[in-house]
Amino acid sequence: MMDILGKRKIWYTISLIVIIIGLVFLLFKGLNFGIDFQGGTLLEFKFAQQVSNEEVRKILSEIGIAEDAKIQQSAQQGIYGVLIRAKELSPEQIVKIEEALKEAYPSTEMLRTDMVGPLIGKELRAKALWAMLIASLAIIAYISIRFEFRFAIVAIIALLHDVMITIGLFAIMGKEINTPFVAALLTIVGYSINDTIVIFDRIRENMKLMRRTPFIELANKAVLDTLPRSINTSLTTLITILAIYFFGGASIKTFMLALFIGVFAGTYSSIFIASPLLVSWQNRLASH
Repeated sequence: MMDILGKRKIWYTISLIVIIIGLVFLLFKGLNFGIDFQGGTLLEFKFAQQVSNEEVRKILSEIGIAEDAKIQQSAQQGIYGVLIRAKELSPEQIVKIEEALKEAYPSTEMLRTDMVGPLIGKELRAKALWAMLIASLAIIAYISIRFEFRFAIVAIIALLHDVMITIGLFAIMGKEINTPFVAALLTIVGYSINDTIVIFDRIRENMKLMRRTPFIELANKAVLDTLPRSINTSLTTLITILAIYFFGGASIKTFMLALFIGVFAGTYSSIFIASPLLVSWQNRLASH
């Protein structure tokens, strides 16, 4: 029988390396907060033909406006569109951008203009943190009632592992942090805890049926018994996420990328972090 939990120090080390690298990037590079969190202006334009990001940036540079703006394609259903995310722009600057684009591309049509103030951005960040905290407390209460308190603590550590890896990789890649990213984190929490509970259920069953068996052996058996289910479910989910990421619109790419990283990390933590931590906790209790 494969000894997954016996090699738990290896799994801990792999996770620590990834998390530490992410923390280094967080400390020295920081997160790339979108206008949802730091305030700014979002402009979306529609064109009759394909317009490259470089061409739009050149036009913005020529008029001296939003040279540090983030530009991305938003082509959907045969419509050629461009999203411009910049620091807060005045109405006059927005008109100037629209006129410059219309001069270069007469078919230019402004689809929307969104303004987000810095105070709203701070409020969104606070609400996002509260949402994560409330979700964590609810999970602790639920698992403590259904299993034991130690199961709940281990599950929360595994969830923190998933969230930290997702945030760390976004910091490393310099990807934008926006409200879809927060929605993805909450989705990850729900997905990961479900996978972890399936394994915990099997561990609890084995504790009743294999009373004289060492905890590490019954826990390892539980992980192996549920391994095909975990892998098959995750692979199906990841393939679907990839399909939506590559063939879906630009507006959902952040959500799908965060979800892909989180589902992968959640599957890993359910198998290689949550259950091994239970074994480490049990061994510590037995040694006292």
